[in-house]
Amino acid sequence: MNPLDQTRAPIYEALERFRAMRVVPFDVPGHKRGRGNPELAKLLGETCVSMDVNSMKPLDNLCHPVSVIREAEELAAQAFGAAHALLMVGGTTSAVQSMILSVVKRGDKIILPRNVHLSAMGALVLCGAIPVYVNPACDDRLGLPLGMRLDQVKKAIRENPDAKAILVNNPTYYGICSDLPGIVKLAHEHNMYCLADEAHGTHFYFHPDLPVSAMEAGADMAAVSMHKSGGSLTQSSLLLAGPRMQPGHIRKTINLTQTTSASYLLLSSLDIARRNLALRGQEAFSRVIEIARYAREEINATGGYYAFSRELVNGDSVYDFDITKLSVNTLDVGLAGIQVYDLLRDEYDIQIELGDLGNILAYLSIGDRLRDVERLVGALSEIRRRFGGSGTDLMKQEYIEPKVDVSPQEAFYAPKRRLPLEDTAGLVCSEFVMCYPPGIPILAPGERITKEIIDYIRYAKDKGCSITGPEDPDITSLNILDT
Repeated sequence: MNPLDQTRAPIYEALERFRAMRVVPFDVPGHKRGRGNPELAKLLGETCVSMDVNSMKPLDNLCHPVSVIREAEELAAQAFGAAHALLMVGGTTSAVQSMILSVVKRGDKIILPRNVHLSAMGALVLCGAIPVYVNPACDDRLGLPLGMRLDQVKKAIRENPDAKAILVNNPTYYGICSDLPGIVKLAHEHNMYCLADEAHGTHFYFHPDLPVSAMEAGADMAAVSMHKSGGSLTQSSLLLAGPRMQPGHIRKTINLTQTTSASYLLLSSLDIARRNLALRGQEAFSRVIEIARYAREEINATGGYYAFSRELVNGDSVYDFDITKLSVNTLDVGLAGIQVYDLLRDEYDIQIELGDLGNILAYLSIGDRLRDVERLVGALSEIRRRFGGSGTDLMKQEYIEPKVDVSPQEAFYAPKRRLPLEDTAGLVCSEFVMCYPPGIPILAPGERITKEIIDYIRYAKDKGCSITGPEDPDITSLNILDT
């Protein structure tokens, strides 16, 4: 393929040309370049609302791109080393679901780790595919699920040779990578597709010191969350595809669920962010890596905290580690991760990405500054001094192996009844329960509820985790199968 001009941003350029034309709008959106909603125009600015326009010939159409959007996708494909790239405006949730819906249907099996994002589980509800879980190893100190062990993937393939695909996290929220090249090789040897959830791996494509990217490893598709570490606007994403995939089929699947009124603010942000990464990505992520290294050293020198990194790598369940992820275990300080998360926000005006039962994650990317990281390090030191304790009453966020009785789709749509949480042990759940973030279900439809899970939910609520999913917003009751 001939190199394309990565200094181009065709969608953004088309929007600039359109703005200069001063076209009178008798189409949607109804705010008419902000005139109909002056408060919105004041909040976002004239430039922003003037670019919030609808699909038209000069601006192309995301459902069937033939001009500037198509050019932007070709540029993105080349920048990420993919055969094809498709712009997504429904977040990486829609990208994950589209790639799963593209390769499996009702009754098909898909091999995946249980610590997948809600979006993957949602895809199984939509299409009726059957999950075959590879239970990840768990780090005893951190209480975190790790990656997929290659021997466990082999076992799943041996026991389910009719599976159509394997889904891999690359990386997990906390930066842990499975042996993606090895899993791709296994998948292709057994005529299966390999899909990668790269919601947290955009930067892997732009620096040699970071773990292998899905496209470099030979995966068939990857959902890439450009808005997380790539610098585009929230809710914008990419779906990358390798040479084995037919882009027309993927687009047809995407159009089942993605909006027909794509936001040009999101599309242009993807275009501009891709250009920035293609031209300056390696330089930018070199700075991020250095900031993360400094922060990790300073936090570990504080005492009590454990900012973990590549020392976890064992070539199997932790094949590699994303060194930009500032993941910190807090249990030895005597505080749950969610408690540190709340204290940073409420006492120090610092908003980090997440806190769970035993860890926090400060998400570092191209917009971070060293002085802000120094403020975070200082706040963590003060929190240890002011609020730290023995930690003897703290629960680790250990992986709870699911007991799957029926498929997610069958359970989600089956007749159900609601019971108090404490009365549900031994019954089959018909809805999702998760802490968000990270959005990994504690329970998914079709899984049997155990006393261990009930205790976990109660503890997470007590420590202040944001639990979402069930119809009951207070999580005092759950919907179970009415059998």
